Amino acid sequence: MVLGRDQARTGATGATVRQLHPRREPPGEPEQGRLWHVVLSLAGQVTPLAALKSGLEQLAHDHSFFLTARYAADHAEIRYWEQARDLHDAAAIALRLWGEHRTSAGLPAWEIVGLEVIDRATYHQRIAEGFGEPGGQLGGVHPY
Repeated sequence: MVLGRDQARTGATGATVRQLHPRREPPGEPEQGRLWHVVLSLAGQVTPLAALKSGLEQLAHDHSFFLTARYAADHAEIRYWEQARDLHDAAAIALRLWGEHRTSAGLPAWEIVGLEVIDRATYHQRIAEGFGEPGGQLGGVHPY
């Protein structure tokens, strides 16, 4: 028996088992983009905070699904939504984001040191279970 995404069933021992399955488009229908929550972590040489904030604000302006950024002189974290066909496409777009906007936004030549990509249902499940967004301000560009 195939269960839908995030449906529970009772196992042989009587314990509840949760099964997660990715959403699939019905056969014959074109696959449309899904929303993926992306957390991109970057680090590099110390950069003046004013220049870094300005660059991140420009990136937020340029990227339509930008959610929030936190930064310090030598690292930053960007959280945003990406629309893509599947996880592979969302991850590929995320891995290109910093490099493609580095010059136009005036961002430092930092390297990507972390990437998390999860689907919308998993994101909302985490929020419901109390493991959601870190404390602080949601939306915009803010120092750590």
